[in-house]
Amino acid sequence: MTIQYNKQHHVFAIQMKQTSYVFGLNEKGSLQHLYWGASVALEDCLPLLRPWGHSSFDAEVEREMEEYSFWGDLVYTEPSLKVTMHDGVRDLSMKYVSHHIMEQEGQETLVITLQDEVYPLETQLLYKVIPEFDLVVRSAKIVNTGTHDIILENVQSAAWPIPNLQDYRLTHVTGKWSGEFQLRNTVLSEGKKVLESRRGFTDVHANPWFAIDNGHATEDHGNVWFGALAWSGNWKITAEKTSFNQLKVTGGISDFDSEWTLGAGESFEAPEFVGGYTTGGFGNMSRQLHQYQYDYVIPNQEARKVLYNSWEATYFDVNAKDQMALAERAAKLGVELFVVDDGWFGQRNHDRAGLGDWFVNEEKFPNGLNELINKVHDLGMEFGIWVEPESVNPDSDLYRQHPDWVYHFPTRGRTELRNQLLLNISKPEVKSYILEFMTDLLSNHDITFIKWDMNRTITQPGMKDHPLNRQKEIWIRHAQTLYEIWAELRERFPHVAFETCAGGGSRIDLGILRYADQTWPSDNTDAFDRLSIQEGFSYVYAPKMMTCWVTEAVSGMNKRVTSLKYRFHSAMMGTLGIGSNLNEWSDELIEESAGFVEQYKEIRPLVQYGQQYRIDALKKQGVTAVQYVNKQASETVVFAFLHSQRLGDGLPRLRLQGLNPDKTYVIDELSGTWTGKALMNIGVELPLRGDFDSLMYRIQEQE
Repeated sequence: MTIQYNKQHHVFAIQMKQTSYVFGLNEKGSLQHLYWGASVALEDCLPLLRPWGHSSFDAEVEREMEEYSFWGDLVYTEPSLKVTMHDGVRDLSMKYVSHHIMEQEGQETLVITLQDEVYPLETQLLYKVIPEFDLVVRSAKIVNTGTHDIILENVQSAAWPIPNLQDYRLTHVTGKWSGEFQLRNTVLSEGKKVLESRRGFTDVHANPWFAIDNGHATEDHGNVWFGALAWSGNWKITAEKTSFNQLKVTGGISDFDSEWTLGAGESFEAPEFVGGYTTGGFGNMSRQLHQYQYDYVIPNQEARKVLYNSWEATYFDVNAKDQMALAERAAKLGVELFVVDDGWFGQRNHDRAGLGDWFVNEEKFPNGLNELINKVHDLGMEFGIWVEPESVNPDSDLYRQHPDWVYHFPTRGRTELRNQLLLNISKPEVKSYILEFMTDLLSNHDITFIKWDMNRTITQPGMKDHPLNRQKEIWIRHAQTLYEIWAELRERFPHVAFETCAGGGSRIDLGILRYADQTWPSDNTDAFDRLSIQEGFSYVYAPKMMTCWVTEAVSGMNKRVTSLKYRFHSAMMGTLGIGSNLNEWSDELIEESAGFVEQYKEIRPLVQYGQQYRIDALKKQGVTAVQYVNKQASETVVFAFLHSQRLGDGLPRLRLQGLNPDKTYVIDELSGTWTGKALMNIGVELPLRGDFDSLMYRIQEQE
């Protein structure tokens, strides 16, 4: 049994492939966390279920390690649930009522029900087990079984108690526009470290995942506890270390400026929060999460296509003639998907007008959009298009007709960002408008790819026509409605793939990945900058989900000059795209690039479905190396990038990972044979020289 229960001692154990997660009901009726780590027997944890006090000021210290903390009584740590009852009572006294195990398609879920001792409030704690990846997917469902409204002030998805360590190191990412997914780590002292977004979407300044170790874990070795939240609105993850060296990581929807009125008979479901443990360092953490996404999260298993996007070639100056010329050049490259970006609709000649008017601009496309689409199809490519349905320009027909559709406060000016305002998509008429124009667009045109952008944070979060006492529901309602729209569109158009984009990587999380086939992690396409962005991304998110473009030799971001080979190698480590102005490329450059595209198609199964290894040992020498291995360990591809050579120093040998030590391998680019043991322990030379050099080795088992 994956889920075990000791009836005599009221202890639960979740047993996975190499991991145990254990908690129990203590004598005071609270769910006390006992153990999370390498596999142990349930009975081994029974002595851990005990009260713990220090003084009258620190009574019931064991509550610092509760499975889910209900604010009230002697709970002083970060709460998992905080409410206000109809009579003004603001604390909870939740007691265990029952539990049951659900099984669906061979997957077990433990459901524990708790009930307030006085009020008709029920909490169901859900533990969905992914045993093969040593993951537990937790969430909470809050149910009002009474006749009065209950105000939910703070609803978290889960609390993850971390075993006692001498030191606790937190690894996370931070960033900004054009600099997303930058890795950071810090040793936690007493108090709280909060990662969060208050901007209305997932955000680039932080991302909703964490990793904890004792300060000594590496890419390849060490104990790591980790979690990732599936939510695309405001979120919060709090790592709280107490004076008794207890650490608990609590995460879910942000409680800032947020309330939810739970009416009689209604329920509220917190987003899922997946957590895991590994002894294999940060690399194995990533591989567990990647495979979980492939098998349980993302919408389909199809390989992502090589795409061309016309944005950097034409910006807003979009017209049928120029796009068809670009399509001809893209087809020569071997591109499989041609995508028209912003500028095809309304009076969209710049970013100051037209957003919201989702009809084809007749001046730019006098024969309609299908003329271009047919041309693209004739060239052997599929067609995709850019939209930004959540936003509107004040200079648009939509805004002039419906100025009250945007978020605003009636006594305040309407702040514009990128010359646009944000629609209240939870209004039924706004939601219907988006579904209608998207349905019209996809029904009347043979489109198989949508790039869904969102270039604005939520400001002045007032919702006209929504009850005054429920205005703070905006943050949750926007994310929920977005999911509903995407779910409906995917059901209506199952053949259409969706890319999530929000001014770069501001909407990437396990919530949106239930609907998105790929993501746009950054507007920064500089090949060197992308290495660190892609590294941070890969700590949690699968390479297949990461769209990477090859752009010009002189980076528009910082004027850095890199070779075509370097740019392609950087972009081949995810889903390959090209974003350059192909009309300015010579025939020789097109031909050379076509060779790289063909190479990518050959290794695509490895990159998009293989096990990824970040070869960390070379970092100190200024080398970034990433390897992808198939499940049979019969084939692998590795990319290596040298930043700059200094002082005439040579480079260490490239030692690979994940191979079969007893197999014999050949390297396409080199003569000779190597055993897997030799490649992993001795390695091969790195013939990288100068500045911004790169290589790709494709390695296969000898037949």
